[in-house]
Amino acid sequence: MPTVSYAEAEPRRSAVALGSNIGDSQIILEAAIETLAQTPGIVLEAKSNWYQTKAVGPPQPDYLNGCVTLQVEMLPQQLLEILLRIEQQFGRVRQERWGPRILDLDLLLFDDFIVDTPNLQIPHPRMRDRAFVLVPLAEVAPDWIEPVSGCVIKELLKEVDCSDVHLLMGN
Repeated sequence: MPTVSYAEAEPRRSAVALGSNIGDSQIILEAAIETLAQTPGIVLEAKSNWYQTKAVGPPQPDYLNGCVTLQVEMLPQQLLEILLRIEQQFGRVRQERWGPRILDLDLLLFDDFIVDTPNLQIPHPRMRDRAFVLVPLAEVAPDWIEPVSGCVIKELLKEVDCSDVHLLMGN
């Protein structure tokens, strides 16, 4: 992929899912959003409420999940690299698949782009099956069209079981 400076990339809308189930998750997630918002080339557009959700995978504590929409002046791969760097800053260590984590940042959508490379898939490949992603995403971007299905987020939300996704009181 050719190198493009931030100034050369036109502003694009992006959606990022956030999750944590180790440590003080709400403080960690808020700090991660603040770190994103202070990153050159990124403007925070909207932030969902926090939702407590059952973990997928091995036995572990419940997650706190949310979603943000961003205006970014970079390519999807550059945004992914920033997200991975922020995870590392917060102490994320990748051990077991779907294991507990201090911070998880997933690039869900990038305008209407469809990307399929070995290290990046947009839209996120499991996004449409996950209530813990769709509930907060529908809060901040209900009419965003998921480019593979052609459906808006609020319609995709109707297709999943939301019984394990609970609004965190005191958001």
